[in-house]
Amino acid sequence: MPQPAETTVEVAAPTRPRLVFFYSRASGRCRRVEGFLAQVLQRRRNHGTFVLHPVAQEERPDLLERFRVADVPTICVLEGNTVTGRLVAPRGCREIETFLAPWLK
Repeated sequence: MPQPAETTVEVAAPTRPRLVFFYSRASGRCRRVEGFLAQVLQRRRNHGTFVLHPVAQEERPDLLERFRVADVPTICVLEGNTVTGRLVAPRGCREIETFLAPWLK
């Protein structure tokens, strides 16, 4: 009796959305927002929800232009190659958490 052929099924690993944080090194407001963002991601153990990409305005002005970022700090969520969310000049943890709620666990 012939043996059934083995079937290998590859399941693509789910890709995490990318969180791009546009900031300026010289801005105190950007440093505060960076702290707020860290608090939100740590609060409910959401460290692994996103792949975080900090982008300094001084180092990558080309990316700010490409993503049409006019003001820093700005937080963008990318799924695939599409910007699915954008938050400009957040004022605190609550605003960031509300913005990121669709992706947080």
